[in-house]
Amino acid sequence: MRLSNAGRWSLAALVVVIALVVAIWPRGGSDETSPRTYADYVSQGTTPAPERAPGDTDQSLAAARVAASLAPCPAPAAGTTPAGPLAGVTLECLADGRRVDLGAALAGKPALVNLWAYWCGPCARELPALDEYARRAGDTVTVLTVHQDPKEGNALSALTDYGVHLPGVQDGSGRVAAAVGAPNVLPVTVLIRADGTVAAVLPQPFDSADQIAAAVHDKLGVAS
Repeated sequence: MRLSNAGRWSLAALVVVIALVVAIWPRGGSDETSPRTYADYVSQGTTPAPERAPGDTDQSLAAARVAASLAPCPAPAAGTTPAGPLAGVTLECLADGRRVDLGAALAGKPALVNLWAYWCGPCARELPALDEYARRAGDTVTVLTVHQDPKEGNALSALTDYGVHLPGVQDGSGRVAAAVGAPNVLPVTVLIRADGTVAAVLPQPFDSADQIAAAVHDKLGVAS
């Protein structure tokens, strides 16, 4: 059966209407399943984001902390004075839930602070290289990770999967990024001098411990 010209136009109009309905129809579940980052809270006008998700209590995280077996967070050295943008920034240590004053804990020694999140693909590839670099650097450079999403339990699970045991803190509210002026991307590596001042903010993933060592030597003058 052949359609008349009027019939063909009617059919074409119907196809256009259906396409428009599909385009604007709400995608069920997408908002619930996609991770909410610090940037999401900013864009939705709900800042400040929580440091950690409400369901991530010390009790609920206990088993995940044991499984992750992370190194303890650095402790302040005697006689050092916190300085620089991280002075007074206090966050929860992923290993045990204790509060850590980053300015005090990092004072007196060059430091590498790595901003990451459990959903970040480049972070997953970079963290093992960072773990290898930390073992190579030993006591010459303090290496600390900073998880940039409120879901602390997901961070612990991710680190367990990666086999990475670096010391780290939980910072779903993005306080470290704001303090050092880091861009809204991940991963970001922040190199900090022994006096607490920021030597470099590097918004790039590293593929190997050698690349990380080269950046540390270039920006901090520390061979490792």
